[in-house]
This record gives sequence, structure tokens and C-alpha cells, in this order.
Amino acid sequence: MNPAIANLRFISQTGQEIETLIPGLALLRIGVFKDYPYLYEGDLAYEQNYLKIYSSCSQAFVFSVFDGDRMVGATTAIPLAQETAEVQKPFVDAGYEVSRIFYFGESLLLPQYRGLGIGHRFFDEREAHAASFGSYTHTSFCSVDRGPSHPAKPADYRPNNVFWLKRQYTEMPHLQCTMSWLDIGEKQATEKQMIFWIRGL
Repeated sequence: MNPAIANLRFISQTGQEIETLIPGLALLRIGVFKDYPYLYEGDLAYEQNYLKIYSSCSQAFVFSVFDGDRMVGATTAIPLAQETAEVQKPFVDAGYEVSRIFYFGESLLLPQYRGLGIGHRFFDEREAHAASFGSYTHTSFCSVDRGPSHPAKPADYRPNNVFWLKRQYTEMPHLQCTMSWLDIGEKQATEKQMIFWIRGL
């Protein structure tokens, strides 16, 4: 085992247990999502309120990574039926049975802990959690579409598409929604196009 992995703690929590993680998750979301492609100008109060969606759902799942007492990574999942209407709508419109889909939210990992296989572990844990209920047929997540020539795109940026394809997820261009947030350096929130990926359990 990689020594860097051996020193980390991995914790699975569900439902109300997640409430204790909310402050750390909020800070982690702000720290990770400030980078391209999200460019998110985080708001701590908003984050903590938003994350209550997980602690209020008994089937919700958070798999977190700690280095000592510091949360350095986390990934979330929740039944699609418990997600917001804007996330559910593309599936409803396309004729999917929302109650059969488990939705994967954020995957957060500080840069110095990447490349250790934790990203695969995130998917393994979430897929196993979704499968454990025996009632879900698919898992899904979405990613932001910034287009091919966004001015803030780093020259060495590599999207996660190849990784997601290796995990047997399929990009579904007909499943899209918009989400709104404040970009770094902007004064008003703007809508962003989100594209969903899906995989059968």
C-alpha cells in the first residue's frame, strides 16, 4: 500500500450522521470548486444550508477522507428522488423512473492527494452503497460544460471524461440542466449548462 494512503482515514456515514461533516464539507467544496472548470466563488452560509439535503435523507451517503483531523476529500450520493427539481427534471422529461436512480453529487479531493487511486475508491464506495438497497438500476452524476475555449481554462487542463468512461459511465447530451452560481471575480451569479452521465448498476 502506498504510504500516503496508509496514513489516511476513510469514513462512511449516512443520513443524520452526515450532519457532523457539514462544516468540513462546506469548506472543502469552496476550496476545490474555486478551480476550473467550476470557478466557484464560495459562500460558507449557502454551502452549509445546501448540504443539509444529505443529513435529512436516511439513504444519503458521504464517504470522507481525513489526514489527521483534517478532511482532505469527500464524495456524496443521494437518491435522485431526493434531489432538487432542477436535477430531476431532465430524467423525468426523458422518461426515466427517478425512483430507480441514485445520484452522485460532489467528488472533492485536495490536489496533493490526487493520483493515489482515491477517485476510483469514491466511485466504488458510492456504487456499492447504491447497490446495497437492491432497488436502484442506475447511478448518475453531472458535470459543468464550459465549452472548448473558456478564457480561464488552464493550458494543461485535462477533463475527467476518460476516467468516467473507464468507470463505464456514458455521457448523455440529451440530459442537461442549468445551475446558477457566482464565478470568481463576478458580481452576479450566472447560469451554467450541466451534462449528465449515467451507468447501469
